Amino acid sequence: MSRRRSGSLLSLALVGAVGIACAHRSVAPAPTPVPAHDVQVPGSVHEDVFFSQALGVRKHAVVYLPASYGRDSTRRYPVVYYLHGLFGTETDWLSKGSIDVAADSLAQAGAPEMIIVLPDGDDGWYTTWVDPVPYATCADSLHVEAPDRYCVVNARYDEYIARDMVGYIDSHYRTRADRQHRGIGGLSMGGYGALSIALHYPDVFAAAASHSGVVSPLYVGAHPFAAPARYATTVEEIKPTTGSFWPRYLHFWGTDMERWRAADPAQTAEQLAGRGGPMPLLFIDCGVDDGLIDQNRALDSELRRLAIKHWYAEWPGAHTWRYWSTHVRESLAWLGQEVGG
Repeated sequence: MSRRRSGSLLSLALVGAVGIACAHRSVAPAPTPVPAHDVQVPGSVHEDVFFSQALGVRKHAVVYLPASYGRDSTRRYPVVYYLHGLFGTETDWLSKGSIDVAADSLAQAGAPEMIIVLPDGDDGWYTTWVDPVPYATCADSLHVEAPDRYCVVNARYDEYIARDMVGYIDSHYRTRADRQHRGIGGLSMGGYGALSIALHYPDVFAAAASHSGVVSPLYVGAHPFAAPARYATTVEEIKPTTGSFWPRYLHFWGTDMERWRAADPAQTAEQLAGRGGPMPLLFIDCGVDDGLIDQNRALDSELRRLAIKHWYAEWPGAHTWRYWSTHVRESLAWLGQEVGG
């Protein structure tokens, strides 16, 4: 399906969405529900463990394989990676978001079948830290997870996803191992990670979807949002916007404003556009009652200013699993349109 036709189809999905469509701003379609009695054999779910060179440790990942995977040993599949949020694990999108059920339902409705990979991102923000915590220090701290599931030798979480995780999946499963058939999505911290990784590794991912993402960490503008977006020019301006998370941000991005700018999706997108691409397609949504709504509106405003093609939507809801489990179908359907062909 061509992008022109895809955009046209997506723009028909305004029913029930608060977002407004325009040439560079639209929303994904609401797939037709499938009656329970029509759903046939579901996909299967597996847990894999592999060694990440970027992190220096073994990591766990959950892999969803579509129902047809075991029936045709010659068929290859597009792959989408879904990243969890802060304080989450690789099982969240299954146990709390029912992403496997959504994928089964979409496939029964005729959407492209895809492999879905759910990596373990710890609380690493899917970025390379400027001040990583030593493994021994992390291991001696209190965590919900055991040290060998949470602590790392090197905190290069973006490289871990884009290179190590992708490389492992492509070498162990029947994937369509090219950029055009690879997408990434996530929620909250994972929404930021999906956009940031896709924009920093445009040779790896053709499309990225963010649900309720922390997508404008430099935003210091009005609440509610009012254009034009205003961004911090000093680290001192950023600190009041981060609340109790400030110590974490110091580990990720430190006090160097250039490092913060390099981590901001709007800044990254502008630099990538200036270099001539390739530019990943972007899907962004957020609940109207979410505390991150102004960050998401700011990113939408900046992408429209830059004429970067993307889809943006606001729906009723807050920063909750009720919202994400409801709308994961939209991002899966959109990713299926963009990388599943």
